[in-house]
Amino acid sequence: MSAGWFRRRFRPEGQLPTPRPPGPRASPVPYRRPRFLRGSGSSPGAADAARRPDARPVRSPARGRTLPWNAGYAEIINAEKSEFNEDQAACGKLCIRRCEFGAEEDQEWLAVCTEEFLTGHYWALFDGHGGPAAAILAANTLHSCLRRQLEAVVEGMVAAQPPMHLSGRCICPSDPQFVEEKGIKTEDLVIGALENAFQECDEVIGRELDASCQGGGCTALVAVSLQRKLYVANAGDSRAILVQRDEIRPLSSEFTPETERQRIQQLAFVYPELLAGEFTRLEFPRRLKGDDLGQKVLFRDYHMSGWSYKCVEKSDLKYPLIHGQGRQARLLGTLAVSRGLGDHQLRVLDTNIQLKPFLLSIPQVTVLDMDHLELQEDDVVVMATDGLWDVLSNEQVARLVRTFLPGNREDPHRFSELAQMLIRRTQGKEDGPTGEGQVSYDDISVFVIPLYGQDQGGSGC
Repeated sequence: MSAGWFRRRFRPEGQLPTPRPPGPRASPVPYRRPRFLRGSGSSPGAADAARRPDARPVRSPARGRTLPWNAGYAEIINAEKSEFNEDQAACGKLCIRRCEFGAEEDQEWLAVCTEEFLTGHYWALFDGHGGPAAAILAANTLHSCLRRQLEAVVEGMVAAQPPMHLSGRCICPSDPQFVEEKGIKTEDLVIGALENAFQECDEVIGRELDASCQGGGCTALVAVSLQRKLYVANAGDSRAILVQRDEIRPLSSEFTPETERQRIQQLAFVYPELLAGEFTRLEFPRRLKGDDLGQKVLFRDYHMSGWSYKCVEKSDLKYPLIHGQGRQARLLGTLAVSRGLGDHQLRVLDTNIQLKPFLLSIPQVTVLDMDHLELQEDDVVVMATDGLWDVLSNEQVARLVRTFLPGNREDPHRFSELAQMLIRRTQGKEDGPTGEGQVSYDDISVFVIPLYGQDQGGSGC
């Protein structure tokens, strides 16, 4: 959608917002770049707004600043598509405290120590739309939500098998058997904590933006290391891949209106009032016209992965629930993603139809067991927002990784240098075997996370 559409996007009670004076909109949090970019030599804000599309600087952490696992990071602002860089990034150490039930208060958690019990690390990318506020809030909030959710289940995580009751009570002697039959493992508790953290963060963003009369949303891609496993949680269209010498392993799936067509159509089938009589949930190869009335045309519904034919009725001429193909596909003619955080106030233009019921904040979580990998020195996870993947394929990124890292093993900053090189390859400035002449005009943020020789600890300190 155009920038003008985003300026008109939120209309409480169907009314146009009061005109505002020129300049950046008020935000519940100040606009900023990631904290670990402080001292990187390029100031955000107004300087970014005055950029030229052909002179966008690639920013990385200052040479003296080390990220968890010596990960590399780089970013570039969009080519004047929006006023600010709407991507955000966060990383750091996760410190999880151990809690136990008190002897006399078996219904209340009591923290028995303030020191760390389990430690892990966290990397996250947030790709904002409709303004930077939601992504900034997510970067400030999600790690805290995750820590709380992990502390609520940490006793189960360190047990040989997650117990039925964290209190240690044995209500039913067969409880361990029931847990085993369900196949519940430690990693399932971490997956549940991630899912709950995304949900909690989404609610926080909704409250904060509503209180400040703001709107907007963001996708979220998170990697968490705990107990020798790497958990990758994705809600949106960012992507993470594992690159090894002989293998490329996708660690996430993009969630778009096309990839989640059946879920979205089924929701419209169960709750047709969500469409307010303005849209058809059925999918056709193209937008139908009046001349199609009475003709038998290809279609599919929520229960179909294949196609069939139906006789076109007048109701089929309404705007489709999902319109367009590939990168042009839009949900209710509005959003290009089907999962993410925020967008609680987002409505279809000139209607009161909300998009939030169709948008999920729950991520898909992929688990990578580090002990089952034969890791080598140049094995990395590459996480990036969609601006990178619009131009470079998994294979092209892997080729650049395998070409660059072996020849730069003595450089302590090589992972940030690699992240910068990946971004430069999207700017049409460097000739090479990948993506010659292709340009991404979107914001791009990239983490390169090395896996070899990482001792995650996991015990108390």
